[in-house]
Amino acid sequence: MIENLPPCPKCSCEYTYEMNALAVCPECGHEWVVAEAGAEGGDTRERVVKDAVGNVLQDGDSVVVVKALKVKGSPSGIKAGTKVRNIRLVDGVDGHDIDCRVEGFGAMQLKSSVVKKA
Repeated sequence: MIENLPPCPKCSCEYTYEMNALAVCPECGHEWVVAEAGAEGGDTRERVVKDAVGNVLQDGDSVVVVKALKVKGSPSGIKAGTKVRNIRLVDGVDGHDIDCRVEGFGAMQLKSSVVKKA
């Protein structure tokens, strides 16, 4: 059990609590893994997300889809060359690490391996 849990990395709430191996924020509901060393000194390592050609992506970047993507429930998928603005990097499922809104399709998650920085 970790004695002093760090504040929430998303909303800076001080009232975080531990649930199994995760730290949980009661205000925004964010869950994350806290290492013993990270609880005392703060873990400053950040995850680096790279696009299909090796450029480092950041929150707020614009990207271009490099290959056609099928979308469930849509007769036509996302075409190669579609520009997506204001991406957000997330820890998604199955390698989907970009959260975005695609014009004509709505909110969805993309893999960084199918986009390049615009």
